[in-house]
Amino acid sequence: MGLHMLTFIIRRLFITIPMLIIISFLVYLGLELTPGDAVSHMIDPEVANTVSPEQLQAIRESLGLDKSFMHRYLVWLTNILQGNFGHSLSGGVAITTIVLDRLPATLELSIFALVFSTLIGCLLGTISALRRGSTTDSTLTVVGMLGVSIPEFFFGLVAILIFALNLGWLPAGGRLLPGYDSLMDRLPHIILPGLVLSLMMTAGVMRYARSAMLDSLSREFIRTARSKGLPEWRINLVHGFRVAITPVVVLIGFRLPTLIGGSVIIEQVFQWPGIGSEFIGAVRGADYPLVMMIALLSVFAVLLASLIVDVLTALIDPRVRLG
Repeated sequence: MGLHMLTFIIRRLFITIPMLIIISFLVYLGLELTPGDAVSHMIDPEVANTVSPEQLQAIRESLGLDKSFMHRYLVWLTNILQGNFGHSLSGGVAITTIVLDRLPATLELSIFALVFSTLIGCLLGTISALRRGSTTDSTLTVVGMLGVSIPEFFFGLVAILIFALNLGWLPAGGRLLPGYDSLMDRLPHIILPGLVLSLMMTAGVMRYARSAMLDSLSREFIRTARSKGLPEWRINLVHGFRVAITPVVVLIGFRLPTLIGGSVIIEQVFQWPGIGSEFIGAVRGADYPLVMMIALLSVFAVLLASLIVDVLTALIDPRVRLG
């Protein structure tokens, strides 16, 4: 099993490389087709009329924007493969510095939302399945439908209005206050954006956990366990939930792109200084190197999550064979 799993992981990692190249090409092509370029965004509109076409062309040549699309893409790809991620076109700051500065904030938010949605979603889904047909089940079903249907930015604005502006319980935005940088200082700031980001995923996990649990409880081995006189809590949690958790793990893995996409919106709503808000600014400013790097990181995170889900599924359920 160990050697087979190692072979599977290595094979998947080799497949990831061409996938990253193809996706990076498509993203680069999408940026090429957008109107305008980085130079038009770098020039202040108030002084744009005073800049001659020759000066604009000289700036484009200095940035390599006068080259063909394929030439610029191949140069970018070669630099990436050599570990040279380049500099931001708007500020001249090394992209590595920007990513390392912004990534911890996004990881804090995403990990908080992932852990919360997994634990609460599995718990509520299990309760709903065990109380099938009851008022509790109906209430949780309605809450789950609302959670997956209402946009996250709406939840975010309502949460700020109620808990920050009206009640004053939590900060309205930002990651921390000046001079306060400990984990306990950051905790009040992460609660609102973390909970809002996790709402949709919690609802999805809850609904899927309920379905998986109901399917597990209808299996033959559950009836066999009951006939042996085992305690009901052991039948439900040890035998039923263990089988039901496998499809839930798969769902969580496929929901990670939603989590990454949602963080872009939530970071804007709550002014959270993460990769998502930096990505929005880079797109607005046509900062191609920064957009490409963040997009590449996001795609790699999704592919890595898919690999981890496959491995975890095989570890949880021995019946699953790694292809």
